[in-house]
Amino acid sequence: MAMSGLSIQNISMRFDLPNGECVQALKDVTLDLKAGELMSVLGPSGCGKTTLLNIVAGFLAPTQGEILLNGEKVTGPNAERGMVFQQGALFEWMNVRENVGFGPRMKGISTAQSREKVDHLLDVVGLRDFKDKAVYELSGGMQQRVALARCLANDPEIILMDEPLGSLDALTREKMQSLILKLWQETGKTIVLVTHSVEEALYLGDRLFVMAPRPGRVEREYELPFAAKGLHVDPREMKASPEFIEKREELLSLIWEMEEQIMGHDGGMS
Repeated sequence: MAMSGLSIQNISMRFDLPNGECVQALKDVTLDLKAGELMSVLGPSGCGKTTLLNIVAGFLAPTQGEILLNGEKVTGPNAERGMVFQQGALFEWMNVRENVGFGPRMKGISTAQSREKVDHLLDVVGLRDFKDKAVYELSGGMQQRVALARCLANDPEIILMDEPLGSLDALTREKMQSLILKLWQETGKTIVLVTHSVEEALYLGDRLFVMAPRPGRVEREYELPFAAKGLHVDPREMKASPEFIEKREELLSLIWEMEEQIMGHDGGMS
């Protein structure tokens, strides 16, 4: 058993519905992630991606199986697992610097002590000139930069991202993808990113897991070169390369087939 990293062991999750029926959101999901790996999770709606992320975060207790982080069993939310949501979930009434410094403040680290770290993180995410701005003055992309910096300020072992770029326009999304790669390289953090976008999963996945629905399970796993290359190559150039396009088509067909199979069924957990 790997002591260092994330181990997801035989996770199943069943939701019992009020009408007596139940939904098998996940069935026997097992995967291991080494410390410092970047993993993307892709799949159609209803494949249990978000459910799996919530179990890893400790927000949900699985019906069966266990999650280990560095050999320790996950029993609930904890600062070692940082979460970034689709909507940044920021504190509207605080400015940018206060948002990022919130975690260290809760740990009892004085503002003076944490200021250097907070300022450094804001530089890293490109918000040097926005430290004193109120959150509501920022665009969606800027707010996600704040959310990333705030997550990093807690110095988590692992960063969990649920569709973090889902609500951004295409150009902002592209910039943010490059930022996530840069943060992954600079911090050496383990990152799990759930996405609906095939292109994003390919670009931001050292390892890519494709999940299938009903019941949610791991259908296929890829080890990919694109994230490592993306640190040195222009992203557009890479996304236009034959090997990227070939993988993208393969994944699109796979997801398309799954969606075809579930059409006509209703409901389901995303």
